[in-house]
Amino acid sequence: MSPSGDIRLTAWVRGTVQGVGFRWWVRSRALELGLTGAATNLADGRVEVVAEGPRESCEHLLHLLKEGATPGSVASVGQRWTNAEGAFSGFAER
Repeated sequence: MSPSGDIRLTAWVRGTVQGVGFRWWVRSRALELGLTGAATNLADGRVEVVAEGPRESCEHLLHLLKEGATPGSVASVGQRWTNAEGAFSGFAER
């Protein structure tokens, strides 16, 4: 874990998640939770979500991604937890 106690969640979301406002929705939820990072469309149709902040906030975002109350439809969510890198300011849609 980083000295600040923050963690990095990288999640790969598969389903109907491009062209439906999904990245905007992720950005809004992440900012409400005080997270920094980015939501990026991938060439294979998935969206990669990278979020940094307190573990509890990252876990909450992951729960929101998995519960299916998102724009479009989520088929599956892969995840990886690593140390925060502090590479973001704000939360970007890419």
